[in-house]
Amino acid sequence: MTPASLLHPDAFLSPLAIDEAVHRALDEDLGRAGDITSLATIPEANAAHAILVARQAGVIAGLPLALATLQNLSNAIEVQAHVRDGARVKAGQRVMTITGPARAILTAERTALNFVGRLSGIATLTADYVRQTEGSRMRICCTRKTTPGLRALEKYAVRCGGGFNHRFGLDDAILIKDNHIAVAGGIRPVLERARSHAGHLVKIEIEVDTLAQLREVLDTGLADAVLLDNMDIATLREAVKLAAGRVALEASGSVTLGSIAQIASTGVDYVSSGALTHSAPNFDCALDIEA
Repeated sequence: MTPASLLHPDAFLSPLAIDEAVHRALDEDLGRAGDITSLATIPEANAAHAILVARQAGVIAGLPLALATLQNLSNAIEVQAHVRDGARVKAGQRVMTITGPARAILTAERTALNFVGRLSGIATLTADYVRQTEGSRMRICCTRKTTPGLRALEKYAVRCGGGFNHRFGLDDAILIKDNHIAVAGGIRPVLERARSHAGHLVKIEIEVDTLAQLREVLDTGLADAVLLDNMDIATLREAVKLAAGRVALEASGSVTLGSIAQIASTGVDYVSSGALTHSAPNFDCALDIEA
């Protein structure tokens, strides 16, 4: 079994990102002297049999990182995964069975659980949002509001939950925000400058706060997508009528589980929510030693 075999079948996560995250996390935890508790209390020859169990219902993500954590500490550890990332699990369900050197398993425990807890929390929250929009064509997207250094992992977890990714960074699409418009001197000037610099494969999206600004964007014909910032439901519906399919429309701002279904009903193409990553609660999971 390899970390790649546990990835969601329709979501890529670079093995380099997995290795980097695991090495950084283990280095943070092991420090200079290693796990002195396990070294002091567990004989080197002792083996252990452990179960990674979900203590709540939800969507699992992060198993490739848990496996990589264990493998980094001992190549003698044997792992049997009962599900893979993206699977929906019940409270009390066994997720992974682990057998091998006890010291290595105990040392890996918290790091492995941190990865699974954090990423499964994101996947579970995303799935909750997606469930509220069933029957619509709107896609739910994450943002760049991610934990520094963990963006690739957290955006992968969003995909495990059925969501989609917005930009990964500042370098893969042009997104003109209100401050860009203010500094550049207005909507037409900022779009003209963006279009003159953009390659033929680079999309241009611009943020607007009002229907008047949307009309101005549409008049230029220079944007590929428009972000409708903090508009109420009625205004979103008007924006969809006004755009009439000429640009992709993305709703953003104050998006909650309680409002997402209404937003989907307006006909916008996308909704983006930073809450998927910055406010996802930790998924409750545990590593239990079995005799």
